Amino acid sequence: MPLQNASITVTEFIIGGFDKTKRPMLVGVLILITYVLAVVANMVNILCIVFDKRLHKPMYLLICNLAVVDILYTSSASPTMIGVLVAGVNTISYVPCFIQMFAFHLGGVMEMFALSVMAFDRLVAISCPFQYHSYLTNARTLVLTYILWILACGFVVILAATLIPLPHCHSTLKYTFCDFPAIMRTTCVNPSYYFGMVTIILFFLLFFTFSFICLSYFGIIYFVKLSSNGERKKIGSTCLSHLIVVACYYCPIFVTSVLTRIGVVLTLEARHGLMIGTLLGPSLVNPFVYCFRTKEIKNKIFKIFKYSEKSQ
Repeated sequence: MPLQNASITVTEFIIGGFDKTKRPMLVGVLILITYVLAVVANMVNILCIVFDKRLHKPMYLLICNLAVVDILYTSSASPTMIGVLVAGVNTISYVPCFIQMFAFHLGGVMEMFALSVMAFDRLVAISCPFQYHSYLTNARTLVLTYILWILACGFVVILAATLIPLPHCHSTLKYTFCDFPAIMRTTCVNPSYYFGMVTIILFFLLFFTFSFICLSYFGIIYFVKLSSNGERKKIGSTCLSHLIVVACYYCPIFVTSVLTRIGVVLTLEARHGLMIGTLLGPSLVNPFVYCFRTKEIKNKIFKIFKYSEKSQ
């Protein structure tokens, strides 16, 4: 139960997650470089797809959606961490903190949804190649994407609605930015019930999306067995990009979950490292995977660079 008498009015939070960090400037510069590379690479992917009508196809629309999700995900917390480490600004106002929490968790949920629908897209393309464009039209792809964004917002609103009414007993965040656990630990309540609720939601999302991706690939493997050697290589090349992206996102989450479930107690520094890696890793890897492994996007980028060299 909330301890109302001990509560205080919080107008801003103090970010204390980096207090014990050695060489904060170096860490901040590394995060800054990674963040800039991730945003620029994802923007290149988006612009290549938006301005080339030949890429206005379901698969590329989903790649574009993933790039938007990656920008949202990494931009939700990276500027705050860079501000703390590089500029020494270790406070964030109450409302922006909740906005950051909402954006961070929305990006995380949408990353799962985006990867799931991309797996479904590959399954339809491989199992029904001749009916693919009639089953998955651009309009249906966009409608499906909008629905997923609405669902993701619905899940994240639950977190915000849970936190907002709770009283706060202190204003220092133990972690490196505003997420649900960080804000929850500033409240005057026993967090066990609330963490249990979030664990159930997270387990449901992880189990549903990862199982859906696995089932999609079981279907793909079945159709690969029925294909010729030449088609198998083409299918393998097409799916490898998506598998790399899936591994980059889910592996850190599963490693963290397994370690905590078997009784390994992570230090704050280890948790912060995993969180920063989970935040920046996929957002940096995803655009480069699709740039270099998707022929149409790669050719488009090469043409842009050739044109700029000729114009000079």
